[in-house]
Formats: sequence, structure tokens, C-alpha cells
Amino acid sequence: MVADFFDIRRTYLYCYSLVKLLYNSKKNHTWGVYMKIDDIDRKILQLLTENGRLSYADIGKQLNLSRVAVRERVHQLMNHGVIEKFSVVINSEKIGKQVSAFFEVDCEPAYLVEVAQKLADNPSVASCYQMTGPSTLHMHVLVDDFTSLEHFINNELYNLECITRVESNILLRRFKSRNGLKL
Repeated sequence: MVADFFDIRRTYLYCYSLVKLLYNSKKNHTWGVYMKIDDIDRKILQLLTENGRLSYADIGKQLNLSRVAVRERVHQLMNHGVIEKFSVVINSEKIGKQVSAFFEVDCEPAYLVEVAQKLADNPSVASCYQMTGPSTLHMHVLVDDFTSLEHFINNELYNLECITRVESNILLRRFKSRNGLKL
């Protein structure tokens, strides 16, 4: 009976924090507002996804458009948030990050956002997401070696008092890795 009460309370707190998070995020996002993109926009996005350093002139040559027309379309895609940013993809192994681990982390619902922000601010955390399902947070961590991973788990993760469960998986081999959406 007591265990049932705490399970119900935990579920209630989780749902409350989820609703609060969604409410607060709605104030900062334009939900349901989409930019219609045509085949030319898709081709521009595909070319930039393959090589973000292509010039507007090079894209124009491939699509039979002027440099100015390509620039205008790219600016529209950026202004509407379709293109969030241009960035460099770094091979983590080439800079000494030899261990890649994925974590499923549960925490007390009232502390979800605080925990997620603390973890996201950690330089070893490559990505951190709130998920549905049995785990609250899904996290990807890149570290130099297993000693660094042990240090992260013991000193960064387990030191957060509101963490209730942690599961980890270590990457053995990568078959596919992609940044962003591919059209």
C-alpha cells in the first residue's frame, strides 16, 4: 500500500514536471508553424548537408540557379529555422576521446530540468535528451579513457542526489552517425 502511494506520487510529479516543461517551452517555440520547402530547397539542403562549405555559386551551377537566388533561399531557410547553423563535425577519436558511452538516467521529476542542464553543461556530455519510456534522460558521453569514464560516473553523475537510476552502454563500433536531418 505504501509502495503504491509512492509510485502514484512519483508518476504524478513526473507528469506535472512534463506538463510544466511543455508549457514553458511553448512560450519559446512556434509549435505548428512550418516553412513549406520545394524541390529546389530540398536540393540545396541536400548539397549543404553533404558539404557545408559549398559556395552559393557552386550550388547555383549544380541547380541552374544564380548565386543570388541560392543566397536568398539559404537565408530564408536560416530565417525560418530550417537551417539552424553551419558547423564542423569533429572525429572524437582523432582528438583522444576513445570511449563513447550512452546513459539512461532517471531522476526525481521535480529536478528534471535542473539535472538535465547540469549534465548538458558538462564538457564530456556530447548530447542530452529528455525521453519518453522507462528512462527520463538519454545522454551520450565522450571521454579519453575508462578512468575518465569512471571519474565521470562517480564524481559527476552519482554526486547528483536526485538521480534514482543509471544504466550505461559502451559503444563498441559505429555503423552510422549523422548530424541533423537528411532529406
